[in-house]
Amino acid sequence: MRISIIIPVYNAEKYLERCVDSVLTSLGKISGEILLVDNGSSDNSLVLAKRLEKKYPRIISILRCKTKGAAAARNYGFKKSQGKYIWFIDADDYIASDAINKLLKSAEDNNGDMVMMGAERIFSNGHKDYLSPVSPDELNYKSRFVRYGMGPWQVLIKRKWWEERGFCFKEGFIHEDMELMSSLILFTDQFACVDEPLYFYCQNINSVLHKRKFSKHIFDIFPALTGLYQRFEDARAEEKYHDELEWFFIWNLLIDSAKDFAQFPEGKIGFARSRKMLKTYFPDWRKNQFLKQKPLKLRIRVRLNYYK
Repeated sequence: MRISIIIPVYNAEKYLERCVDSVLTSLGKISGEILLVDNGSSDNSLVLAKRLEKKYPRIISILRCKTKGAAAARNYGFKKSQGKYIWFIDADDYIASDAINKLLKSAEDNNGDMVMMGAERIFSNGHKDYLSPVSPDELNYKSRFVRYGMGPWQVLIKRKWWEERGFCFKEGFIHEDMELMSSLILFTDQFACVDEPLYFYCQNINSVLHKRKFSKHIFDIFPALTGLYQRFEDARAEEKYHDELEWFFIWNLLIDSAKDFAQFPEGKIGFARSRKMLKTYFPDWRKNQFLKQKPLKLRIRVRLNYYK
């Protein structure tokens, strides 16, 4: 089997059929499987998944993951998969009709452990933008990879490499992909990319990362970043990629997560925790080379969020 598509399913009845249909179209006659990993949905996702499984029994299988969270669902799906290549896809997104063929060709032509792809990000107001992939043809491409902050859906992965390295997603919190993804490039030089929008990343306001009510999971950013830094320490690469990691911390603490902290009264403590984390890991963060390259408006915003 050439490829396994692993799709965690949690309350995705509005989007699941669109996602699966896009994968089936992209698979065509390619030998592959679609693993729908139910993660305790309370809507009709499981009913819909069973209908799809009955319609395409040779391709689609339903797995029941009792442990909550996308990390557990992806890990469980991987253990049950059989494909030479693995692609983790989110149930509320979809893929291009020629995506699988192009990714497999790039992986096989380049003997790639990973193939990164371009993605089109689609917002609820209809606005779209393009997330360009990191290319191995770029100067210092590993530096950009570390800074990029991609989701697991943006890379095709060779199963053997993933298994031999013992990679898995840390379970029990959100931002589980952040804890792992930026470190992957430390462990391979067999990297390829397809600079085309093969994945359509839909900004679902009801997703785990877009909650309207306060959740203590907004603080999961802290263990996620701690875990990422530990991976670089274990690989003895934290000094080589000091500025890249520093920028990654700045972006995620003082720009991205700061929006969540400011949104809820209970989240305000996140600003103090961000200051503490930066003082611990990167006390000279203000001198970061990548921060200095940013527009003045963003640099002022970063400073204000640090002192909130």
